[in-house]
Amino acid sequence: MTGAELFERAARERPGDPALLYFDTAIGFGESAEQARSLAAALRGELGLRPGDRVALMLQNVPQFPIAVHAVWLCGGVITTVNPMNKERELRHQLTDSGASLVICLESLFAVVEAARQGTGVEHVIAVSELEMLEEIPAALAGHVRAACPGAIPFAGLLGAPPARFDPVEVSPDSPALLTYTSGTTGVPKGAINTHRNVVHTAGAMRGWGSLGSGDVTVAMAPLFHITGLVCHMSTARLSQTPLILLYRFDAGEILRLIERWRGSYVIGPLTAFLAMLDDPSFAERDLSSLTKVASGGAPVYAAVVERWEQATGTYLHNTYGLTETAAPSHLVPIGRRSPVDPDTGALSVGFPIVDTESRVISVVDGNEAAAGEEGEILTRGPGVTPGYWNRPQESEEAIVDGWLHTGDVGKRDADGWFYLVDRIKDMIIVSGYKVWPREVEDVLYQHPDLVEAAVVGAPDDYRGESPVAYVVLREGAAATEEELIAHCRELLAVYKSPRRAVFIDEIPKTLTGKALRRELREHERA
Repeated sequence: MTGAELFERAARERPGDPALLYFDTAIGFGESAEQARSLAAALRGELGLRPGDRVALMLQNVPQFPIAVHAVWLCGGVITTVNPMNKERELRHQLTDSGASLVICLESLFAVVEAARQGTGVEHVIAVSELEMLEEIPAALAGHVRAACPGAIPFAGLLGAPPARFDPVEVSPDSPALLTYTSGTTGVPKGAINTHRNVVHTAGAMRGWGSLGSGDVTVAMAPLFHITGLVCHMSTARLSQTPLILLYRFDAGEILRLIERWRGSYVIGPLTAFLAMLDDPSFAERDLSSLTKVASGGAPVYAAVVERWEQATGTYLHNTYGLTETAAPSHLVPIGRRSPVDPDTGALSVGFPIVDTESRVISVVDGNEAAAGEEGEILTRGPGVTPGYWNRPQESEEAIVDGWLHTGDVGKRDADGWFYLVDRIKDMIIVSGYKVWPREVEDVLYQHPDLVEAAVVGAPDDYRGESPVAYVVLREGAAATEEELIAHCRELLAVYKSPRRAVFIDEIPKTLTGKALRRELREHERA
């Protein structure tokens, strides 16, 4: 199956059922498919989109997003999604690197796109308003206004009567569906190729994981421009033919309201989002009894937060692990199972490889197979793994050897087959010759009641080589001191693992998935 068929099959089999729940407005499978076919006809006819052409989407979680993906896939095109927070320089890099010929963006981002596309291959810009497709304007969008976009093509103007006949372009399941740019935690973002097979396979794994089907409602907690949103929300919802809740961008109070309003049942998202929901003033008032299929991924999941979520909701928060290069989760903790805890690092297990997927751990020293319980690099092979990076053959060959993706993540597998993610290889701290994994220290810091966020990095140390330094964000009104936090860690960790300093900041710099950008903190330390 291809990505386009995900959308087409749902439209054929459930045309009158709700597909998109945009705030309080419902749009049916059939209606959204008609809009996609109208858009596809315009893209192919008026705008000359050819099979294989790249289309950049710079949108928040609005109905036009899945409609545009459907349309581009009907044309045999390739989607590359752009973080709406990107600036002109970042956007120009992605447009140039991907070779995009068309951009679909929010009206509010049109000026950035116009500036960035100069000198690139972008021929057309289509402008979208988040205020369209709503029966009434929700409070979350109060104050939003339409913006003039001279020279842009209005998205709504392309949604005329659907063509009497539209023949989708036939593509191979192994053709590129997405060019998803990595978060850039280790350098310049590069485009991972996610094929139709990659997307459909992982969507199928998520559908199977949650036994998703009639009666379920998918909650788009993560942004659709991220691989989690693209695959675990949008594609999984279409494959399982479940409605998809959209709310422009994440807002803890609003997502709680909409879960109660539409009886959302399945969600996967970053741990920071669950923390925000727990801390929202309206949390205690909301009926979340429908939300029973809950998972977190994209950033480390700490045992203390899982326990807090379960105490508050009665639902277990399942751990997952995956990468852009694996089209989202490659490992899942099965529904109904609880993650064991690694006794050495305190890390929660990320579960087992998904269906038809293999995973192993190799020594970072000699590349040999690691024994059970031994730390090494996680390798993954299966239908979800990218065939490589866009126009980067050397980096593709280095990352993927004999089909095995070298993840760059350190982990272990126990004797029962449970996998554990320890940390990124490049984030390891060497203190007087001893290895310190930041994640283990962070897990201890999160057990302190005054902390909201924490990230640990290695700082240059003339005597020890490196020393752990903790960057922390305190809860509002909390008064924990640096000495208190260091003492807390020393009670639970070996002295060499404990931070020698604690730096109080307002916010930890993070990727879209909530993963701490330790590289930025290390640069701050060195500066």
